Amino acid sequence: MGSVSIPLRDVFHSIFGTSSNESWRYIILNYRLPKAISAILVGSGLGISGLLMQTLFRNPLAGPFVLGISSGASLGVALVILGSGLFGGTCAALLTSKWSVVIAASLGSFMVLLAVLIVSSRVRDTMSILIIGLMFASITGAIVGVLSYFSSAEQLQRYVFWGFGSLGNLSWQELTVFGAIYSVGLLLSLGSIKALNTLLLGDNYAKSLGLNLKQSRLFIILATSLLAGTITAFAGPIAFIGLAIPHVTRLVFNTSNHKILLPAVLLVGGVIMLICDTIAQIPNSDYTLPINAITSLVGAPIVIWLLVRKRNLMF
Repeated sequence: MGSVSIPLRDVFHSIFGTSSNESWRYIILNYRLPKAISAILVGSGLGISGLLMQTLFRNPLAGPFVLGISSGASLGVALVILGSGLFGGTCAALLTSKWSVVIAASLGSFMVLLAVLIVSSRVRDTMSILIIGLMFASITGAIVGVLSYFSSAEQLQRYVFWGFGSLGNLSWQELTVFGAIYSVGLLLSLGSIKALNTLLLGDNYAKSLGLNLKQSRLFIILATSLLAGTITAFAGPIAFIGLAIPHVTRLVFNTSNHKILLPAVLLVGGVIMLICDTIAQIPNSDYTLPINAITSLVGAPIVIWLLVRKRNLMF
């Protein structure tokens, strides 16, 4: 769907290269298809990240951004967009280009990830990592606040628009880079299935079964950071999906076995994100609602309903 109405038959013809209308074919192949693939990657990636964090911390309200990854990305983007006024002319234009924003977000995520990994190698308690991640988020949020205070209205508007999140701005080249890093994070997640099932029994029992807690925790944090950090870098900070999807999947499939849960979260996350994107794109209109607003409207009631329905969410 989009501002141009294209019949369903012609959508398929455009994808398989038999469309007689070149304009429609260009719209489908260069705008709508990359957007749909982005939605699937974002929804499934955030869903898996949320599942990994909820299992690692054994906390039903843990999400993919509890480690401060999103805040690190936001700080990187803030330094580029809000700090670009310090540089003149060509330098400022280069700093605010699409790739510079993606690189800045990736570097910001990586720096926070590095700090969390260093801390996790020295801290035995998993809950301490969660608290430290939240502290990193507070620090980066404070720096962004200071930068915002000294920025112009135009810079603030650009930063706020980035914060709304977007699925429709990725070219095939950007989508290829996004997909490659996403695949690495997904492989690490799939490799952690056995460790995730063991962690459900508690740290002490997991140790007695011979699980290397430090190594398993490292792989889970790394997988979450790659998925959540890459998604934030390319699509912006997308709210609630990572928190709500694992709970919805548990209710639908009624299992805590990650061999079933992880691929199920992949499927449910991709489908729900596509639905959110369809709602955000008002048919036959030039307006597209911010994807973050739609995911919050969908995700928040689900979380509230879950908390009311189940006082103690089982894992």
